[in-house]
Amino acid sequence: MVSPVTVVKSEGPKLVPFFKATCVYFVLWLPLSSPSWVSALIKCLPIFCLWLFLLAHGLGFLLAHPSATRILAGLVFSALGDAFLIWQDQGYFVHGLLMFAVTHMLYASAFGMRPLALRTGLVMAVLSGLCYALLYPCLSGVFTCLVGVYVALIGFMGWRAMAGLRLVEAAWRWTELAAGSGALLFIISDLTIALNKFCFPVPYSRALIMSTYYAAQMLVALSAVESREPLEDYRLSKAN
Repeated sequence: MVSPVTVVKSEGPKLVPFFKATCVYFVLWLPLSSPSWVSALIKCLPIFCLWLFLLAHGLGFLLAHPSATRILAGLVFSALGDAFLIWQDQGYFVHGLLMFAVTHMLYASAFGMRPLALRTGLVMAVLSGLCYALLYPCLSGVFTCLVGVYVALIGFMGWRAMAGLRLVEAAWRWTELAAGSGALLFIISDLTIALNKFCFPVPYSRALIMSTYYAAQMLVALSAVESREPLEDYRLSKAN
């Protein structure tokens, strides 16, 4: 297993542009009441930097690892979703929702279906159901269905991201911890968005949403660094 120190030394420098872009977003803190292409660019800039982070590993790496390519594609749709949400009050919220729905499908596909981890899936299904039950009284019209489908998709993505975690066993990688943590933060970010938009004002919602969102995307991007071959094959490679 690659040590955290090695990870920081090898991947840290590639993430410097992301951290700088994130700082720019929080320092400028452009008002949401005046959407513009500049504010969209500033918001999307950290995600653009995560594109570069994955591309810095080389096109050969991306071509050899379809899971990494799917995560890169997910980041592309995430940037589109971020841009649409800048103009959510002008009627583009659904467009952003759909872009992130595609993102979660791509991430789930990247994380794969092995190991299956049915218990983890059951836990995520229950949590997703509870989240939707919390939101349901606040929803109306088309959002009653759209939010339900979205909750199911992000719950499925969370299941697949966390399926590889086996804290009582030795045969798991830091990338699986990154994927699981990233999915959890993504769920927290999106739940905060939904509560703030449909139910009640969440204190410091923007800071909470964006900090968890950027951290989630960084962790998901980091999870693509190592090949996501089936865990059984990884155990065999460790044994050899």
